[in-house]
Amino acid sequence: MADKDVEQTDERGHLFGPWWADLGTWGAVALIAFGGLAAAWVHFRLPGTPEEPAAGYHGAAKVIAIGLVTVGCTLLGRRRIRAATIKETNERERA
Repeated sequence: MADKDVEQTDERGHLFGPWWADLGTWGAVALIAFGGLAAAWVHFRLPGTPEEPAAGYHGAAKVIAIGLVTVGCTLLGRRRIRAATIKETNERERA
């Protein structure tokens, strides 16, 4: 068995990696929407808004950035898989 086929976990059985690693496309879109909602919440100074609005905007921007990076990586991964599948199909047709 190759090393890449083995899942690596810590002593408690948790997988390594950030919490957003397995969100997928729709999870990333939800993060982007939630970040936008948080930014609007800070803009209108609704209850729970920090004293310094910059802190609220910073938190919202981090959530949006994580969503954008995740959706970008997910879509690029799908594109690479699709290109590899097409290339494999073309090679089979030639043979």
